[in-house]
Amino acid sequence: MNEPTAPISFDDFLKVELRVGRIVDAYPFKEARKPAYVLHVDFGEAIGVRKSSAQITGLYQPEELIGKLVVAVVNFPRKQIGPLMSECLVTGFHDADGNVALCVPDQSVPLGTRLL
Repeated sequence: MNEPTAPISFDDFLKVELRVGRIVDAYPFKEARKPAYVLHVDFGEAIGVRKSSAQITGLYQPEELIGKLVVAVVNFPRKQIGPLMSECLVTGFHDADGNVALCVPDQSVPLGTRLL
């Protein structure tokens, strides 16, 4: 996954709706095959709160995630993951040990702000 992929057009990029949300709840996803948390992410009034499964247990504890701003894809189709219906994809990067570090804004921005 370290190799660049084929180029895409700007119009292709615009199809991916990356938005800022705030984690308002986080707890272990006990039914997941791989260690994961269930996240409830608030994207503001227009989008609301959406759920996601995130395999970020290597670097984060649930209580430290509450209040954290994250970047997520909000226009993927909903996906059933065990008993959870995932409604967004929270983004992150693998570190050298394979743990996922969340993709986060380094400044406060309004909930629901789209990455462009």
